[in-house]
Amino acid sequence: MEEILANRSFEDFVAVLAAKEPVPGGGGAAALAGALGVALCSMVGNYTSGKKTYAAVEEDVQRMLGEAENVRKRLVQLVQEDAAAFLPLSKAYAIPRDNPERAVILEEATKLACAAPMQMMREICHAIELLEEMGQKGSKMLASDVGCGAFLCRAALEAASLNVFVNTRTLKDRSYAELMEQEVDHMLNVFVPRAEACAKLVMDGIRGR
Repeated sequence: MEEILANRSFEDFVAVLAAKEPVPGGGGAAALAGALGVALCSMVGNYTSGKKTYAAVEEDVQRMLGEAENVRKRLVQLVQEDAAAFLPLSKAYAIPRDNPERAVILEEATKLACAAPMQMMREICHAIELLEEMGQKGSKMLASDVGCGAFLCRAALEAASLNVFVNTRTLKDRSYAELMEQEVDHMLNVFVPRAEACAKLVMDGIRGR
C-alpha cells in the first residue's frame, strides 16, 4: 500500500472509512479513536504546563506530555500498519482451497493481522494510565477533556480487541492464539474498568455527585 492513510484530511479519511473499500476498517478506526483520546490528554497537559497553580507537578506534566506524544504517534502509525496487514490476508483467502500451500500462508497472514491491533491495545492501555494521572494533576478547568479521552480510549481498546479475536479464532496454532487471547483479556479486564473509573470521576465532579 503506497498511500499513507494518516496523511489524508480528516474529511477524506472518514469518507474512505464509510466507502466500500477494504481499508481502513475497524482496526484503523480503533487506532484513530485511541490517538484522539491520548491527544486530549496532551491538550490538558499543554494548558496545565507553565501555570503557577500547577508548578509542583510541572515535571510530571512534562513527562506525561512526552509519553502521550509517543503514544499518539505510534497509534497513528498503527492505522497504516493495520491496513498493510490486510492485503496479505485477503490474498491468502483468495488462494484456491486445493492449493497445498494455502493453509501455511493463511496461518502466517492471520498471525500478521493480529499484530497491529495487539500493539494498539498496549498503547491504549498506556494512554489510559496517562489520562488517570492527568486527571489527578492536570488543570481542573479541563477535567471534561480527560473524561472524554478516557471514554474514547475505552472504546478504542474494546474495538481493537475485536480485531484480535476475529483473527485468533481461525488460527490452527491454538497455543499461540490462546496466549494472545489471554493478554487481550487481561488488558480488557484491567483497563476497561480503569478508563470507566477515570471518566466516572470526571462525570461525578461535573454533576456534583
